[in-house]
Amino acid sequence: MNETYFQKGFGLKSEVGPVLARTYQSAVVERLKALGYEAGAGGLHFKLAREFGFCYGVDRAVDYAYQTRRRFPDRRVFLSGEIIHNPDVNRRIQDMGIRILDHDGDPVQRFAEVAAGDVVILPAFGVSVPELTHLKSKQCVLVDTTCGSVLNVWKKVHYYARDGYTVIIHGKHHHEETRATASQALTHDGGQYLCVRDVAETEMVCDYIRGKVSAEDLMARFRDAASENFDPAVHLQRIGLANQTTMLMSETLKVQETLRRAMVDRYGEDGLESRFRAFDTICSATQERQDAVLEMLEQGGLDLMIVIGGYNSSNTQALARMCAPRVTTYYVDSPQCVTDAGIRHKMVGAAEEALTVAWLPAGDARIGITAGASTPDSVVGDTIERILALRGRTAADLTQAAEMEQGSPTSDKATVGRQSYA
Repeated sequence: MNETYFQKGFGLKSEVGPVLARTYQSAVVERLKALGYEAGAGGLHFKLAREFGFCYGVDRAVDYAYQTRRRFPDRRVFLSGEIIHNPDVNRRIQDMGIRILDHDGDPVQRFAEVAAGDVVILPAFGVSVPELTHLKSKQCVLVDTTCGSVLNVWKKVHYYARDGYTVIIHGKHHHEETRATASQALTHDGGQYLCVRDVAETEMVCDYIRGKVSAEDLMARFRDAASENFDPAVHLQRIGLANQTTMLMSETLKVQETLRRAMVDRYGEDGLESRFRAFDTICSATQERQDAVLEMLEQGGLDLMIVIGGYNSSNTQALARMCAPRVTTYYVDSPQCVTDAGIRHKMVGAAEEALTVAWLPAGDARIGITAGASTPDSVVGDTIERILALRGRTAADLTQAAEMEQGSPTSDKATVGRQSYA
């Protein structure tokens, strides 16, 4: 084993396992699961998504961070940016004496304090090729927790760039994962990339392909989201689609179809195979959480939805975007958002938190609960407990949904007061 580069932990899972269980598991969540993912108390009927919270990749990254601290108790340990996008998890990691570095800026400046022998943990999002190269040159110990789903996207990007296709990435160009993915394309001679955040940006790219937008106008929009010296006339002739793994699947499919149609319009069906490639690179955990939420929405009967996760978590944002048009949705990043004065939350697309008072209906209420892939059960459970406390109840009062509704004369009031926002 390379003693300065670790990708599979340190064999200390049995030692850190009990700590992780105490820290991130939740008796409340386990009780809800045992009651069939639906339970109620005090007129509140909670329905928990069948798939939510920590995914395998996040669980592995957090596990490796705890193992790293145990393996190197006397060394300085850094994280090259947040290990995942969850404030509770990152706070606890900092409490162990692991310093989280800013993920923006030039690698030389970012890692200026890192010296030979120091330990640097690479987050689940991965790091860019220049960052990794610079860290290796400093002779520090690297603990790589890059998620397997991200590595899968990188393989596809290499295939595209190797074969002369410009990589179109559906993602946020400033996000750590997207930046790391984009850098993979540049490891091949002539490799290029362009990032599109949504369907609207994709349509502008397609307008250029169809000859409706000039190269100057296109690059005015995408200069910060494209590789250096990107030339639309040259680099949009052959394209391959990849994506940030945590984007909304339905949107990625729309981006793919929008680009495909534009290439057909420009080059014809016969030229499509040699000019356009696309692979499904949304991670399975992200898709499972989105599918579980969609199932809840299709079943109906919810008065409101609570989406729990970091405000900078793309996969949690995607869940909130799915819910908001269908049911009143409150996107919170911590249990502390639920207070006696109201609920602090972010509306989809908003820059700042809002405070909504009287958010919880006075009578019966059916509440859907989901959480992003970087949200631990402990945060979900604590949020539910704080909502129960508003009715003077605790998790011990939760009963199976059927038992609760037998004693509820207003259990049909599922759609009263429903509203949605975008």
